[in-house]
Amino acid sequence: MGFSKISLSLVFFMVLALALPSHAQNSQQDYLDAHNLARAQVGIANITWNSTVAAFAQNYANQRISDCNLVHSGGPYGENLAKGSSGTFSGTDAVNLWVAEKPYYNYTSNSCVGGQCPHYTQVVWRNSVGLGCARVQCTNTWWFITCNYYPPGNYVGQRPY
Repeated sequence: MGFSKISLSLVFFMVLALALPSHAQNSQQDYLDAHNLARAQVGIANITWNSTVAAFAQNYANQRISDCNLVHSGGPYGENLAKGSSGTFSGTDAVNLWVAEKPYYNYTSNSCVGGQCPHYTQVVWRNSVGLGCARVQCTNTWWFITCNYYPPGNYVGQRPY
């Protein structure tokens, strides 16, 4: 009798685990960890979660649900956008895409080869200390991810770090 109850409980929890959506790599801490790993690699301080910036990011992500277009918000924060069609496209995946631009940044000339690194430089912008990110599933089943940064970065003539 005891074995049956344990087995039934185990099956119940396994089914429950499969039925619940996974939030792996989409938590505040996941976004922070991915950003702070890139920042640590160039010797700058960690960025922290900012609930005001996060609310802005969520509001804007919600506005993109119908089209999933990578159109910048024009808001008061720095901003990186990404979208992915995979059902597993996560916030960590988006940050990793932005950080993958690192080889295109030339610190000596403070320039991007072919203009292909502004997402990376925003991730590692020394003066950006507050972060807020959001992820939504669009009506076309794609995922839209935005991270916003306070204060914004990528000022012409200034080095990110």
